Amino acid sequence: MAATAIPIEMLPSIDPATGKVLAHIGRTPPEMVGRTVVLARAAQKEWAKVPVRERCRRLRKLRECLMASRNELADAVVGESGKPRVEAVFADIFVALDSAEYWSKKAPAALRRERVPHHSSAAKAKSGHLVYEPLGVIGIISSWNYPLAIPMSQIIPAVAAGNAVVSKPSDFTPRCGELIERLFRSAGFPQDLVAVVQGGGEVGQALVESGPDKVLFTGSVGTGRQVAEACAKKLIPTVLELGGKDAMIVLADADLETASSAAVWGSYTNCGQACLSVERLFVEEAVSQRFAELCVQKTKKLHLGPGSDPATDVGPLIRPQHVRRMSDVIEDAVARGARVLCGGNPRPDLGPNFFEPTVVTDVDSSMNLFQEETFGPILAMQTVKGAEEAIRHANDSPFALAASVWTKDAKKGQSIAERIRAGAVMVNDAISCFAIAEAPHGGSGASGWGRTHGRAGILEMAQTKYIDVDRLPRKEKPWWYRYGRELEQAADAFLRFEFSGGISAKLSNVRAGLKTFFRDHGW
Repeated sequence: MAATAIPIEMLPSIDPATGKVLAHIGRTPPEMVGRTVVLARAAQKEWAKVPVRERCRRLRKLRECLMASRNELADAVVGESGKPRVEAVFADIFVALDSAEYWSKKAPAALRRERVPHHSSAAKAKSGHLVYEPLGVIGIISSWNYPLAIPMSQIIPAVAAGNAVVSKPSDFTPRCGELIERLFRSAGFPQDLVAVVQGGGEVGQALVESGPDKVLFTGSVGTGRQVAEACAKKLIPTVLELGGKDAMIVLADADLETASSAAVWGSYTNCGQACLSVERLFVEEAVSQRFAELCVQKTKKLHLGPGSDPATDVGPLIRPQHVRRMSDVIEDAVARGARVLCGGNPRPDLGPNFFEPTVVTDVDSSMNLFQEETFGPILAMQTVKGAEEAIRHANDSPFALAASVWTKDAKKGQSIAERIRAGAVMVNDAISCFAIAEAPHGGSGASGWGRTHGRAGILEMAQTKYIDVDRLPRKEKPWWYRYGRELEQAADAFLRFEFSGGISAKLSNVRAGLKTFFRDHGW
């Protein structure tokens, strides 16, 4: 009998600005995900044999394909995420291009064999090196908010390190996922080396159950916890980026015009749907009123509309339930004493997912607005007496992804940055560290663990192996059998030689210690 074909279900590609379906993309049946991983594993075995410089040549071709497709890619990002086109270019297209450019040049150095010097006298006759080998197949489960930048900045170093990738984009952005797979094929990467599986949580679960060698997940704390638990059962290592509650500290000596512009952009870019969004502002009392006034003035000048409109500054939220959440967190804050200075309302006249950019003051840690990741266009501000109070409040969060400090005194800014619990802290800038290829991205606590980007990121994609070559291959080692009283005494003398504090103590034990190395094993 002929095998029964598995029916292909379709995922809708929905425009958040209108709620209309733009296209339908085939959903991967969960039972087919394991087969995809098997094919990726076969492709990886051959890819691992390709010299790293040849892999880099393919990355340069990928960069060319990205550039040639940039308009189509920007259309897809705008269409599925709703962000203004200029944000799609800067935050998605640029990051993907720069990642390909960076790793095409830097992967050989990042993965180069490293010598390991030995400090101990017992190991001086050895030559040690570290080598970085591919892990195998890496599963990458991405979020919808940066549907090109997030997966591409992870897939690129993964393949540069010699791995295969099975990537699951969000079911909100299936078209972007489809284009990613096409890009790698157009760039001449081997068939099945970079595969995209489409669907929701059931496909992500199937990907974990198929046993990849590592899983990188970007998304919510709740889903991240489920991924971590599922991977832990199979002893699959993970990198988790679970979002943030990023603090922005504005000192009294800051340039308020610049800092307020940063606060407005940092709170509303991508309609606030960024893990690095400015979600908690702490402003020194001496300038808090003026700072709030500037933020309100600038917020009121922003144009709310579809990302396809060149005049749009702030686009829609991704889905209607996110609009309802904005209303809920503002209602909770107002009930606890916060004040809404502008915005704060849904805009159904513009579409199903629009919400006004909002400035809220008198916020404190009792409110959901300061406890939970907002992921929306809300600039939430608390007045503090000084830097010490600001630091204390900034660190009073389960999240620890990123933060920023604003002051004209760079030395003071750096000093404060060193005291903030976060994976990255910027002084007089915000968010843009994500677009710096050399800068590792990641946090701790509720923000997850592990790093992407930079050398720390590519080493997450590699197995570190230590290789040791003994330079006296014909000499039996002093710590081998056979034992006896004489060896005990020689070993103790060696300890006194190696670890005694003074030179005289070392010299007095050197002769006895040498017996450890030149003894007769008594075979």
